[in-house]
Amino acid sequence: MPVPPVSPPAASRPAVSSGVVALALALLLGLQPVTTDLYLPALPRLTRAFGATTAQSQLTMSALILAFGIGQLFWGPVADRFGRRPVLLLSLALYTLASAGGAAAPAIEWLILWRTLQGAALAAVVVCARAMVRDLYEPHEGAHVMSKGMSGLGLIAISSPMLGGALAVALGWRAPLGAVAAIGALALAFVALRLPESLAQRNPHALRLGPLAASVREVLAHRTFRAWSALVASTYGGLFAILALSSFVYIEVLGLTPGQYGIALASGSVAYLLGTFFCRRWLLRHGLDGAVRRGAGFSLAGGLSMAALALAGVQEVWAVLLPQWLYSFGHGIHQPCGQAGAVGPFPRSAGVAAALNGFVLAATAFAVGLWVGHAMNGTTRPLGLVVGLFGIVTATVGWTLVQRHGVLPRPRTA
Repeated sequence: MPVPPVSPPAASRPAVSSGVVALALALLLGLQPVTTDLYLPALPRLTRAFGATTAQSQLTMSALILAFGIGQLFWGPVADRFGRRPVLLLSLALYTLASAGGAAAPAIEWLILWRTLQGAALAAVVVCARAMVRDLYEPHEGAHVMSKGMSGLGLIAISSPMLGGALAVALGWRAPLGAVAAIGALALAFVALRLPESLAQRNPHALRLGPLAASVREVLAHRTFRAWSALVASTYGGLFAILALSSFVYIEVLGLTPGQYGIALASGSVAYLLGTFFCRRWLLRHGLDGAVRRGAGFSLAGGLSMAALALAGVQEVWAVLLPQWLYSFGHGIHQPCGQAGAVGPFPRSAGVAAALNGFVLAATAFAVGLWVGHAMNGTTRPLGLVVGLFGIVTATVGWTLVQRHGVLPRPRTA
C-alpha cells in the first residue's frame, strides 16, 4: 500500500530564501513563454522561408507541446528519485543545445525535430520548478510564492514577443531562436551557481514500477488533483490557442507588422501579470478556491466577448486584443492557484503529481494545436471560437469542481 502523504518536518526542509525561490521560479517557468512567445513574431516569416504550410509551421509548436507533456511523465519520478538540482542541470544543458540546433535548422523538418527535443528538456525544468515549491512550502504558502514567481514569468512573457519581433525585423527569423538558446544558457548558469537542492529526502523507490504505479493511481484518484488539473488544462487551452493563432491573425488577417504584433502579445502578458498580483491579494482574503471563483468571471468574459465579436464579423485589432486582456487576467489567477493546488495533497510524490498535472495541460494544448493548424480561414473566427469554448469550460470548472473538491486546509494562525 502507498505510504500516506506526510509533509517533511519544517526543520528537515532545506533553507532557501523565498527571494531565491521566487527568482528561480520566474527564470525556470519563464522558459515556457521564452520557448513559445519569443519566436512567434517570426513564425509567418520562417513559414515562407522554408516554403512550408501553416499546418507544418504549427507543428513546431504542437510537437514541442507533445514532447513537453510526455516528458513530464518521465522526469517527475526521476526528480523524486535523484533530486531536483541534477535533473535541472542536465535538462537545461539539453534545452540550450536543442535551442541552438533549432536556430541553425536547414529545413522545417529539422526545426520540428529540434523543437521536439526542446520540449522534452523543458518538461524536466518545469516539473522540477513546480515540485520545488511543494518541497519547501505548504500549499497556501506555496501558492503565494508561486504567484510571485508567476509575476516574474509575466515580465518575461511581456518582453519575449517584443524582443522576438525586434530581432525578426532587424536580423531575420533565426535571430529569435538564437536568443532562446542564450536565455537557456543563462538559466543553466543560475541553477549551477545559485540554486541548492530543495528535496530534503529522495525517494529510492520512485522509479520502481510497483511504487510508481501506486503513486500514479493515488494521484489520479484524488478529486482535488482532478479538479485543479482540469482548471489548469482548460485555462491553458485558451491561452495556447492565442499563442498558436495570434501571429497569423494579427499579422496576416489584421495587418500588423511583426514588431506591432510583439507589442500586442506583450500587452496580454501585462494583463496576465496584473492577474498574478490580484491572485496574491485574493489568496490572503479568500483562499485558493475563492481566488479562482473570482478569476473565472474574467475567463468567461474574455472568451465569450472574443467569440461574439468574431461571429459578428468584427475584424479589428481591438476586437481580439480587449478579450485577450480579460482572458489573460483570469489566466494569471488560475495558473498559480491550479499548479499549487494540484500538487498540494502529495508532499511525498510532488514530482509525480506535477508531472501528471503538466501532462494533462500539454495534452490539451496539443489537441488544440492539431486543430488550429488546419483551422485558419483568413478571419478571426477560429481563434474567437476556441477561446470562447475554453472560457466557458474554465469558468464552469472554477465555479463547480474547484469549489467542491479543490479546497485545501489553510495554515493555522497562532
